[in-house]
Amino acid sequence: MTTHGGFEPVFCTIVPPHVLDRLARAEDPALAGPARRTLQRDAFERTQRRLTTVIGATAVAAVPEGKPRRTVHDARHGTDLPGHEVRGEGDKPGKDATVNRAYAGLGATFELFLQAYRRDSIDGSGLPLNATVHYDRDYNNAFWNGEQMVFGDGDGEIFLDFTLPIDVIGHELAHGVTQYTANLTYFGQPGALNESLSDVFGALIKQYTLGQTATEADWLIGAGLLAPRVTGTALRSMKEPGTAYDDDVLGKDPQPATMDDFVRTGRDNGGVHINSGIPNHAFYLAATALGGHAWERAGQVWYDVLTGGELRQDALFADFATLTVKAARERFGDGEELDAVSKAWERVGVRTL
Repeated sequence: MTTHGGFEPVFCTIVPPHVLDRLARAEDPALAGPARRTLQRDAFERTQRRLTTVIGATAVAAVPEGKPRRTVHDARHGTDLPGHEVRGEGDKPGKDATVNRAYAGLGATFELFLQAYRRDSIDGSGLPLNATVHYDRDYNNAFWNGEQMVFGDGDGEIFLDFTLPIDVIGHELAHGVTQYTANLTYFGQPGALNESLSDVFGALIKQYTLGQTATEADWLIGAGLLAPRVTGTALRSMKEPGTAYDDDVLGKDPQPATMDDFVRTGRDNGGVHINSGIPNHAFYLAATALGGHAWERAGQVWYDVLTGGELRQDALFADFATLTVKAARERFGDGEELDAVSKAWERVGVRTL
């Protein structure tokens, strides 16, 4: 098997399958139709991802150290990737706001990892950042396919344009960082850690772009993505998992905040989008206990664990938590950082070894 750097890419979407499954059963065809087509398209792309890992991904050229190379393509509501190139690195903004948001989001993600963690693009070696917008028709998702970002326009009924929340862009690109580092298995607790790490860095990219402290941040993932008819604020809440939405059509946000409510399920790759609420909440607790800019201390600890080489592909929550305690001590000593991280895991019911 040949993949980028020897790692196995996975197909990762921002909208969980359980949300689309519920929409697909709606009585209103305006809601059910797009959800069913999105599920079908996701299944196809997931298969394509597996095939790419077998035949080998296309080689990409390196870029100058510390400089992004962004390319945004327009699928023109088709599904052939990458589509028609519409904006390259250094090009001026055009009239298409979706293209401009995608370009800016790629840049914001590159900037956070470079400035906060001295990481040169998502692979650490200047990987070009590519994105495709206007994918398919009424496509209710955004995904990282192991090589690039893809954004749907939403159906306008439940979801709006997927480039609107910058943390959605950051979340999906962060899957690429995980792919090139710990390469966490996308199932069960390691899969939930994979999803949580993307939420963590997606939130940090939004906070970095807005210049927000941990106290000022809303800690919502996908705020602004839900259409006005939906009773909800976002896809997920790191501050209060389980409260992002409570809607007649979407149902209630199923995320738990602690291990007491851990969800055991065979769906969604063992609940990767659901149980990620537990490590998400632990990060929120650690970051807000420390205050200031969350990317500087709590984010640094999480980044150290992700990239440190000790995190196994099949790591459980307790394994990850233990490594964060170790990383906090090694980087900051026996101070408030260690205390904040230790207490955060204790509050969500995850034991450190």
